[in-house]
Amino acid sequence: MLMISPRMASGMQEKQYTPSLLSFFIYNPSFGPREGEEEKKILFYHPSEVEKNEKIRNVGLCEAIVQFTRTFCPTKPAKSLHTQKNRQFFFEAEDSFWIVMVVRNPWVEKPNKDGKPPTIEYQEEEILDTVYGAVLRQCYSMYKLFNSTFVRAMETGGVELLMQKLEKFFYRYLQTLHLQSCDMLDVFGGITFFPLDKMTYLKIQSFVNRVEESLSPIMYTTFLYNDQLIWSGLEQDDMRILYKYLTTSLFPRHSEPELAGRDSPLRPEVAGNLLHYGRFLTGPSNLKDPEAKFRFPRIFVNTKDSSEEMHLIVYKAMSAAVCFMVSASVEMTREFCEQLDGLVGPQLTLLASDICEQYNVNRRISGPDKEPQFKFIYFNHMNLAEKSTIHMRKTASVSLTSVHPDLMKILGDINCDFARVDEDEEIVVKAMTDYWVVGKKSDQRELYVILNQKNANLIEVNEEVKRLCATQFNNIFFLD
Repeated sequence: MLMISPRMASGMQEKQYTPSLLSFFIYNPSFGPREGEEEKKILFYHPSEVEKNEKIRNVGLCEAIVQFTRTFCPTKPAKSLHTQKNRQFFFEAEDSFWIVMVVRNPWVEKPNKDGKPPTIEYQEEEILDTVYGAVLRQCYSMYKLFNSTFVRAMETGGVELLMQKLEKFFYRYLQTLHLQSCDMLDVFGGITFFPLDKMTYLKIQSFVNRVEESLSPIMYTTFLYNDQLIWSGLEQDDMRILYKYLTTSLFPRHSEPELAGRDSPLRPEVAGNLLHYGRFLTGPSNLKDPEAKFRFPRIFVNTKDSSEEMHLIVYKAMSAAVCFMVSASVEMTREFCEQLDGLVGPQLTLLASDICEQYNVNRRISGPDKEPQFKFIYFNHMNLAEKSTIHMRKTASVSLTSVHPDLMKILGDINCDFARVDEDEEIVVKAMTDYWVVGKKSDQRELYVILNQKNANLIEVNEEVKRLCATQFNNIFFLD
C-alpha cells in the first residue's frame, strides 16, 4: 500500500505548543449512585484545587460518555473522545474503576498583522490515541507495581486507604509524565536486550544461580547492563513495567561515570585482590554507617495470580546492575546486606569488566560507527524485544530522536494501521521531503524503516529494505 503524505510544509514565524496534561482522575460510579452523593465516586482528582462542582461535572460527563457508547457495543466502551482543544482517554483498570486522562491538544499561535491578536490553531490530529492510551495504561501498571490492585487496598482498609494510596502515588508520578516526549515506543513498552556471546551469558546464568543458592531469601533476580536486559526470572508483564521504572526513574537518578564509585566508602579492599565496585542503589547508601537504614522499596509481582509483595534490592557495579527480590515477610537486616555485598560485589565487578571487554571487541569487529542510510525501530510482540536507531535517548522526560517529529507521526500512523488487522502487512509512505517510510508487520514482529533517498523509486526502496532485513534481521522476516 502506497500513501503520499502532504505533511512537513515549512511554517511562518509561529509559536508551537506541545501536548500537556489538563486533568487526571479516578472514579467508581457504584460509590455514589444516588443524587447528592456524586462526590463519593471520585477517588482521586488532579489538579486537586479544581472546584468541587466542576470535578463532579467532569466525572459525570465521562460516566455518561462511557454509558452511551456501551449501548452500541456493551463489551467495548469508549477509549477516547476527540474535541478541538482536548483529547480524553478512558481506561477501566479494574471492574468499575475508571481512570481518565485529559490532554490538551498541541496548538500553534500564528502572529497577525496590524496588531490583531494571534490566531490559535489546534492540531487535534497530531495526538495519537494508541500512544496516549498506552501512557494511561502504563500509569495504572506503575501504580500496581508499587501498591498492588485497587481492590486489594479496598479489602485492606476500605475506600479511605485506597484514596490515601492514590493521592500518595499519583501526586508524585504525574509530575514525571512528560507527554511531549511520548511516541510509539510507549505503545510497545518494549525491553532492550543486551546481545552477548554464549560463554558470557552462561557466566551470568551461573552467577545468578550461585547467588540465589547462597542467599536463600532471594526469590527472583534480573540482570542488566547499560540499561539493557540480559537475564530475568520474572514474568514478562512484571519485567516490562519494572524495566520501565528502572530505566526511566531509578537509574537516571543514580547515573554517574564508570568507576566513579572509587570515592565511595566501599572500595577495593576485598581479600584475594578482587576489585569491589559494588553499591546499593536502593536501601543503605553506606553499609559502614552505624545509622544506616535497611529499608527497601516494596513492589508487587504476579498480581494476576497471587500478588506477591517483595523488597526490591537494586545493586550496581560499574555498568552492571542486578535486582534481587526478597519476600516482604523477610526482615531486611544489616547482616543480610553485608553478606549480599560481600558475595555479589566482587563477582559483579568482574562480570561487568568481562561484558565491557566483549562489547568493545564486538565493536572493533563490526568496524567504525557510520551514519547509515536508513534508521529503524524494531519490536517483537512475543518477547518484547525492542531496538531503535532513531532514538538517541529515551527517558520519561526526554525523547531525543534523530528524525523530524512529522516522520515520527507517520510511523505512529502506520502502527495504528497495523493494530487494526491481524494479517502480515507492508506499508510504504513517500513524505513530501526526500524521505521514504516503510512499515513491515510479519509473524508478531514489526519493523519501521526511514530512508533518506532523494531520487529513489518504489522498487529501489523495496530493494533497500530487503537488504536491511537480510543483514540486520536475517531469519526474522518472511515477507518477500
